Amino acid sequence: MSKIRNAFVNGKAFIAFVTCGDPDLETTKRAVIEAEKNGADLIELGIPFSDPTAEGPVIQGANLRALNGGVTTDRVFELVTEIRRSVSIPMVFMTYANVVFSYGAESFIGKCREVGMDGLILPDLPFEEKGEFDDLCKKHDIDLISLIAPTSANRIAMIAKEATGFIYVVSSLGVTGTRSRIDTDLASIVKVIRENTDVPCAIGFGISTPEQAEKFSKVADGVIVGSAIIKILEKYGPEAPRYVGEYVKSMKDAMK
Repeated sequence: MSKIRNAFVNGKAFIAFVTCGDPDLETTKRAVIEAEKNGADLIELGIPFSDPTAEGPVIQGANLRALNGGVTTDRVFELVTEIRRSVSIPMVFMTYANVVFSYGAESFIGKCREVGMDGLILPDLPFEEKGEFDDLCKKHDIDLISLIAPTSANRIAMIAKEATGFIYVVSSLGVTGTRSRIDTDLASIVKVIRENTDVPCAIGFGISTPEQAEKFSKVADGVIVGSAIIKILEKYGPEAPRYVGEYVKSMKDAMK
């Protein structure tokens, strides 16, 4: 069984996203440790990229701060090796196809397995073009995570049938960022997913409050939060991990 599936075996999963190296790699490591301690079931680690097209201003800013701080893909791999000494929950990378291509897809995905990653999310990779990455991920036992958006429509079943790890359900049109309201009919999307696969699904893009976490955890198998955590890291800097832990606990408690 995919290790990622373990994140969903004890009730609804809380998935926390952080951009590696914002404000620095040591703070990222401590934030991940605090997130796990306070109930996070899976961690998404963002590899900084200069043109993160799926991201809103908050995570774009985190990418730029990390890159300006000298964060590279190799330094992120070193960070994961350190994190894995303390953290046992599943972890996945979220980055862009160009990052993988420029590193060398075989080398990148092989390195993911070597350092202890469990999956890979590439939001700019169309389902129809995933073949090259998918074969390498299967070879190295890395789950290539599928995304399903409100625009997926009649492609939902097709994507769901080939999904591994978990399915990332995009809550809204547009880019990442906190939202006061999410009006998409996510229940109907999840219904089609469940008719076609038993792979769990988690809702992301826009979730930031305990009330939203409670609401959407009833619809899907978990929720994903990124921008709200990045805001805490931006506000508190090296002191942020404690506050990240408190925030994760409040979200996880709301989902119980």
